[in-house]
Amino acid sequence: MDKRDYYEVLGVARGVSADELKKSYRQCALKFHPDRNPDDPDAERRFKEVSEAYEVLSDARKRELYDHYGHEGLNGQSFRPADDMFEQFQDMFADFFGGGFGGGGQRGRSAGGSRATRGRDLRANVRISLKEAVLGCKKELNVAVPKACEDCSGSGAAKGAQASTCGACRGRGQVTHGAGGFVIATTCPECAGRGSVIKNPCTGCRGRGEVREDKKIKVAIPAGIDHGQMIRLGGLGEAGGQGGPAGNLLVGVEVEEDKRFMRDGFDLVTEISVTFPEAALGTSVEVETLDDRKLSLKIPAGTQPGTIFTFASEGVPYIDSPGRGRLAVVAKVDVPKKLSSKQRKVMEELAKVLADR
Repeated sequence: MDKRDYYEVLGVARGVSADELKKSYRQCALKFHPDRNPDDPDAERRFKEVSEAYEVLSDARKRELYDHYGHEGLNGQSFRPADDMFEQFQDMFADFFGGGFGGGGQRGRSAGGSRATRGRDLRANVRISLKEAVLGCKKELNVAVPKACEDCSGSGAAKGAQASTCGACRGRGQVTHGAGGFVIATTCPECAGRGSVIKNPCTGCRGRGEVREDKKIKVAIPAGIDHGQMIRLGGLGEAGGQGGPAGNLLVGVEVEEDKRFMRDGFDLVTEISVTFPEAALGTSVEVETLDDRKLSLKIPAGTQPGTIFTFASEGVPYIDSPGRGRLAVVAKVDVPKKLSSKQRKVMEELAKVLADR
């Protein structure tokens, strides 16, 4: 099914400001959030639709691509997974109510009645070269991953002690707030959604029930990834509480600048130097690609400084579709800073000839 226009989805005009865009997104997200529409099977789809629209239009680069080329212009762009859209929306209300909308990622209760919670996401960064970003690579990261405390077997309570029901939420793990004529349920700030509190915490983990352990994780970097994009590794975050699902490992990508090439979207840009006689008379030169291959380029007679030559399908691979961008080669005409007496004489003669034409 064709996607609807993102501006139409959020109910805004194309020239909308960032503040108005955010305001409209909040209103739409509140209206379609599944927690407020438990009997509407279409609510989750519509919530994801407004979240995707806001992610594109709130990003200046993606918005420009969308304004010029529509949905086709976003081919190869990465988007947050559905779970991350929910978490982003929950964060909007954390400052006001002390927790996430609808329980901050909670997924029900375990058989024993304690609330099952989704594990927190972990974040890490990886720094790669432009060549690695374009061609793809594998990296090994050292990540501090939580594991259950051996002293208390993950309970968080000191030996012989037990957790007691939280008085603030009465074991539900959530508290409610009135806002704008409706009720919002948020994670209980007293027990962090666990439904219980520990009065005599374990000294080994200070009541957290977990300790940190360094772990090596291999990450496959897809060809074509760009600076600032994020790789989501499902299930490699913190373990869930009371049988809940594990969180994710979110790896932010930092791409180093390259001395020879510059990236422009899915195109690569480089320079080729030619002398004044070569530019005037024409010549053939070799252009080196990012993966160290050689391409033959014919410089026609009369080439001007700044002339751009392009090679199709020699740029950055598209992540979500076949094909790749272009390699743009900018002609740079070298002007000698110093001339020998013989060179000066020849240049002066040439200047006279050019002046007489």
